[in-house]
Amino acid sequence: MGSTLPRLLPPSARDLKADDACRAGAARRASRAGSTEPGKGSPLARLVLKRTATPEDGGPACDFLARHSGLPKMRVKEAMLKGAVWLAGPRTARRRLRRATTALAPGDTLELHYDPELLAVQPPQPRCVAEFGRYSVWFKPPGLLTQGTDFGDHCSLLRQVELLRKATRRVLPVHRLDREAAGLVLVAHDRAAAARLSDLFRSRAVQKRYRIVVRGNPAAGLPSGRIERPLDGRPALTHVTHQAYDPTSDTSVLEVRTATGRKHQIRRHLALVGHPVMGDPRYGTGNKNLTGLQLAAVGLTFTCPFTRREVRVDLPPEPAPPPEPGSLAARHGPSAT
Repeated sequence: MGSTLPRLLPPSARDLKADDACRAGAARRASRAGSTEPGKGSPLARLVLKRTATPEDGGPACDFLARHSGLPKMRVKEAMLKGAVWLAGPRTARRRLRRATTALAPGDTLELHYDPELLAVQPPQPRCVAEFGRYSVWFKPPGLLTQGTDFGDHCSLLRQVELLRKATRRVLPVHRLDREAAGLVLVAHDRAAAARLSDLFRSRAVQKRYRIVVRGNPAAGLPSGRIERPLDGRPALTHVTHQAYDPTSDTSVLEVRTATGRKHQIRRHLALVGHPVMGDPRYGTGNKNLTGLQLAAVGLTFTCPFTRREVRVDLPPEPAPPPEPGSLAARHGPSAT
């Protein structure tokens, strides 16, 4: 079992000075994602609308939202399909509404969370790595959320799995992986599986393994292979195994496991000890690059709550590209990863 993994290899030296280029690229993408009304030059604005239907508000939900938002029906339908519209009734829970022809009843409340730049994004595609019947394991590429937000779910792993499976099975969350990170994510296909698998993660009964690229060489500074520093006022422990160092780019490849589950624990711990994850947009200095966050969840091991057998899923590394001319790898062969 396997899937394609973004390259987690030491970047070239020029990547270490790419902070300005990253910001400029993001600005260009945001500019291209902007859209305008037909015949008008001003960009469509982000808006949030919440309205409750009255007895006089008959007709389809799409017409109701178009009338109150001023948006064309075509754009409202797109927002509905991509999960940016929510419906709650007087006695029903809030849920996403995708069907444009849904008839409204008095007391129904519709929410439209409209962001034209977000709706224009083409999400990267996930891939199924392992199938276990009541749950499956997927490779989440970088840039894909695990779950959606009020402004839509088409850029989320869960929605993409639903579309790939053509809604033949339920798709329920078990745990999360940062949007910028790549790697393995477990998805449940019924409520009982979601509950029991979530319990495994809460009780720290799932061993998660990560492969990352960091700035510098932490081998000498972390002889114990442990980073034990509190985060948010709570104890936090990260285990680090050094795999390779490239002096050309002054970066190292590490395998990492966490013994606690604090927010952004790996990224924060490594930044605190002076070896931030390459490409991290939030933590560390001198670690910006052109290829994004170099952190991937590459392994999961746990006892299946239904068969009581050990399950181990590993994501093999992608073959290394040819080394750059003149680099250390070109002269002596690639370093181990």
